[in-house]
Amino acid sequence: MSLLIVLAALAFLMFVAYRGYSVILFAPIAALGAVLLTDPALVAPMFTGLFMDKMVGFLKLYFPVFLLGAVFGKLIEISGFSKSIVAATIRVVGAQRAMLSIVLVCALLTYGGVSLFVVVFAVYPFAAELFRQSDIPKRLIPGTIALGAFTFTMDALPGTPQIQNIIPAPFFGTTSWAAPVLGTLGGIFILIVGMIYLESRRRRAARNGEGYGDNLLNEPVAFAGEKLAHPLIAILPLLLVGVANFLLTRWIPGFYGETQSFVPSVIGSPAPIVQEVSKIAAIWAVQGALLIGIVCVFVFAWRNVMASFAEGSKNAISGSLLASMNTASEYGFGAVIAALPGFLAVATALKAIPNPLVNEAVSVTALAGITGSASGGMSIALAAMADSFIANANAAGIPMEVLHRVASMASGGMDTLPHNGAVITLLAVTGLSHRQSYKDIFAITLIKTTSVFVIIGLFYLTGWV
Repeated sequence: MSLLIVLAALAFLMFVAYRGYSVILFAPIAALGAVLLTDPALVAPMFTGLFMDKMVGFLKLYFPVFLLGAVFGKLIEISGFSKSIVAATIRVVGAQRAMLSIVLVCALLTYGGVSLFVVVFAVYPFAAELFRQSDIPKRLIPGTIALGAFTFTMDALPGTPQIQNIIPAPFFGTTSWAAPVLGTLGGIFILIVGMIYLESRRRRAARNGEGYGDNLLNEPVAFAGEKLAHPLIAILPLLLVGVANFLLTRWIPGFYGETQSFVPSVIGSPAPIVQEVSKIAAIWAVQGALLIGIVCVFVFAWRNVMASFAEGSKNAISGSLLASMNTASEYGFGAVIAALPGFLAVATALKAIPNPLVNEAVSVTALAGITGSASGGMSIALAAMADSFIANANAAGIPMEVLHRVASMASGGMDTLPHNGAVITLLAVTGLSHRQSYKDIFAITLIKTTSVFVIIGLFYLTGWV
């Protein structure tokens, strides 16, 4: 019964998300409904002590990233930089390769360390412009961005700085460069198969005479300036964000040290506030990089930006609030579900899978799917099962690097179910619904999940690491 309760809560939340209802309202209803059916006395304590605690904790860490990312994306739009980049892209690669262009831009940003959520805000303006000029249906934008930002550069390619590639390292004693051959081959598989799928969708739409679409929501504002910026200047803010994030990630810990403390200047004798820099350095780096990108846009497009900055910034702030609250609600839901007996039953049952690598892959992707979070599901799986994964791998002669890569890639598989925070953010930013665009996101999810078993098969066939 406890297992059925967890599955029912998950199915309910996926259903309402797909139907277009707000997860800000229904995530706590689904989570607390599951608690009510498990132990009614825990509803209030779970809501305040766990759901709200995790939700507010997420906002504390990530709302500034959402806000700055939304403002940066809006500035790229109203400055005309997005239109300039699109015009140059069409000249270089042609209108028929618009999807590949967006995938590669997303990949460069995420591999450069830019947060997945920031990439959505930053890339959407010129993705919309490029798709409109190429007459590709807007409904294909979420699947295209998902392929570029949520797949191979998130956790497959060796060295990617995304958190999904960092979490396994302390459990297995590895680094972010673990299993470079398998990771690279897995990334190539995802890119090739994903592009084949997206291009087939584009060609089918073209045969049916379907264009970009009409009466769409959250459309970027048309550039009203007289002259577009040079493409190299237009792309400079995006490059600066990636480079600055890379450098600040390394400089901040060295500048502040392990911890930084200060005493508030208030009446009385307050205790010093201590900040563990290691836990926040990556987020500070992203915030600093976005500020640099924003300043760069102002420097090179002051007149165009100021003409519509007041109204544009309001829209950006509203979008960032909605996106961050959606994701935070999902984060709270995942925390509550992970604390229920039914979730433990799932984790225990998964241990029965005999093959060590398949056991790890299925366990991680299943728990990521249930919690709606790649990093959250993987953290729970490794905290509970890492010792058994390691023991089974040692018995089978499997290197720890392979365990790292399989766990990392599996986390980004079934996590992107309809209730996933990144999926809901992506659809909210693009102004599309699950009904319009989730089919393509789910197809990319299936390709991503398949890639994990492809690299497992390659390891057993070749012994490559």
